[in-house]
Amino acid sequence: MWMFLVLIYGVLKGVREIVKKKSLEKSSVMEVLFFYTLIGFLMVTPQYKQAMGVSSRQMVYIALKSFVIFLAWICSFKAIHRMPISLYGVLDLSRVLFATLLGTVVLHEVLSTTQIIGLIFVASGLLLLKYKPRFLARRQLRRVIAEGQEAVAGRASGVEANLKIQTGEGVEIIYIVFAFISCLLNAFSGLMDKLLMRELNSSQLQFWYMLFLALLYFAYLAFSRTRVDWKGAVKNYWIWILSLLFILADKALFLANGMAESRITVMTLIKQSGCVVTILAGKFIFREKNVGYKLFCACVIVIGIVVGVM
Repeated sequence: MWMFLVLIYGVLKGVREIVKKKSLEKSSVMEVLFFYTLIGFLMVTPQYKQAMGVSSRQMVYIALKSFVIFLAWICSFKAIHRMPISLYGVLDLSRVLFATLLGTVVLHEVLSTTQIIGLIFVASGLLLLKYKPRFLARRQLRRVIAEGQEAVAGRASGVEANLKIQTGEGVEIIYIVFAFISCLLNAFSGLMDKLLMRELNSSQLQFWYMLFLALLYFAYLAFSRTRVDWKGAVKNYWIWILSLLFILADKALFLANGMAESRITVMTLIKQSGCVVTILAGKFIFREKNVGYKLFCACVIVIGIVVGVM
């Protein structure tokens, strides 16, 4: 049952990445983050009776988890806003490595032979993604020029720049770093979920976690004096959809974490099933290039995931 709940989370997570990208077409990163968390909190307020009874010590840990996610989401939203969603979807799989390390070191979970093999596949898929797109972009450029579609050198340079953006080669390194920082922080948050759900119910964690998140983003907007298009953000229906998907996905994940037999290393592998959703979205919704190769890399990683949960 807990594996099925985590699978639901993974698929909804993949859909959520698409909705994030669409929401950022109409609003800024901080506008989306603030309204996303505020609407999410309002959606869980009916659970307030079940959310009571949290000790001060537990409240501190929930606040810490919220702060970790506060930073993780700023990094992930900035990254997804500046790179192809298909590339982000595969980079996001690196959280498997971080979460596995935390699970083995902190929770003392022992990796089986199949899980080790699975991790090798995951790492191989990420390395293939790093080195292949540059070659594909150059080959596609040569084909375009050979066909005579861009005979002028200046025009050819424009094609090369465009191909770099669509394949991910032209993405600034800072946004790649943001993606990896987000993965590390999300992995740490997943570890905290497992520890907190030993003492709390899903309503307690979700209610207070969402409240702290909304307050953190509001404080950021207030102290940084960031300009906010309040009316435009409220009318951005993608933010409302994003909030609903987030609440449903987190509910499934918290319930899975509350089951004693669940394991963070296996859960993290299953969560990454959503990468296929983001890569296909890159192809059919955002019309990105070289998605086929990214899908191949994702398949290598998914094979690792399947082997790891066997």
